Amino acid sequence: MKKRIKMFLSIILIIFIAAEIFIFWIPLFTRPDKSDAIVVLGCSMRGDTPSAFLTARTEEAAELFKHGYGKYIIVSGGKGQGESISEAEGMKRILLSKGIDENKIIMEDNSTNTAENIKFTSKIMKAQNLNSAVVVSNEFHLRRAQILCKRNKVSATYKGVFVKAYAITEIYGAVREIPGIIKDLIVK
Repeated sequence: MKKRIKMFLSIILIIFIAAEIFIFWIPLFTRPDKSDAIVVLGCSMRGDTPSAFLTARTEEAAELFKHGYGKYIIVSGGKGQGESISEAEGMKRILLSKGIDENKIIMEDNSTNTAENIKFTSKIMKAQNLNSAVVVSNEFHLRRAQILCKRNKVSATYKGVFVKAYAITEIYGAVREIPGIIKDLIVK
């Protein structure tokens, strides 16, 4: 019985390691390309204060924009529970504070999850004749973003952030991402 338990746990560990390699392949081995737009995926707000993850994503998008990686920045995220403004509005405020011209910021403020972020953003991109994007999110989140971009026919490259001050939360996010990816692979 102990041998079977050890074998089972070993198989689970191997599957887990393979899944994490699958998740982190994008941030480790890909680089963003210059595109028509930079898309920032939403993350939580506390009232009207962006979380550390949302702030890091948005600041990375501002840097990419300043280096010519996009002509526009699309901020994607609606207003959830405990949020007094939409995530898109929170990101817009950060971008304005970083000197980004308001005319270069496009808001998508209806989405409530990653699948909707990409789906609603793809519609905006088509309407605005924007054909390519750099998608910005946490490193652990990029594989799911890639899956959803392919499903929604968004031509994208990716740029991830890792918030060192919240390393435990980043690790938790990477573990939690496994069922999220499975869900998004199954549910269309």
